[in-house]
Amino acid sequence: MGSDISHVRAILLDGFGRVEEGVTAVLDGLSVDDLRWQTAPGANPIGWLLWHLSRQQDAQLAEILGVEEAWTAEGWRERFALPYDPEDSGYGQRPEQVAAFSVGDPALLSGYAGAVHGLTRRLVDQLDADALDRVVDERWDPPVTAAVRIYSVLEDAAKHLGQAEYVKGLLARR
Repeated sequence: MGSDISHVRAILLDGFGRVEEGVTAVLDGLSVDDLRWQTAPGANPIGWLLWHLSRQQDAQLAEILGVEEAWTAEGWRERFALPYDPEDSGYGQRPEQVAAFSVGDPALLSGYAGAVHGLTRRLVDQLDADALDRVVDERWDPPVTAAVRIYSVLEDAAKHLGQAEYVKGLLARR
């Protein structure tokens, strides 16, 4: 894989770049109330989906990179002022926790997505074959390598972006 690492980097940067651009596109024209709208009680609203996709990307890729998450290092946690524990990323949250999501400015979500994309670029720029093969989680069988984790993060972010796009479409038709 060593000779193809530049192609791997380019593919990852393209994929993660599409997620960042997608977050901005979804936010276009939405109000604070739109970000909290739920298709049904207990459903994930657009704002929460966009926050969660950035939080999971931030938390997991910062761990691989060996740096503090942008969430805390760059003061995003304080700016969002969510009623969640500092380490929360949305994973496993109960419906009432999801419903408590609220931001005062949609630009917070695009700003945080941009900060996370910056961290992602740092990680991808440092990748080589050895870094991709490094085991980052031994709790699984087989153990998870950085390559598998990075792909998993990208896949999860893309899925949540698609969900947010879908909910925005439903919002426009309500």
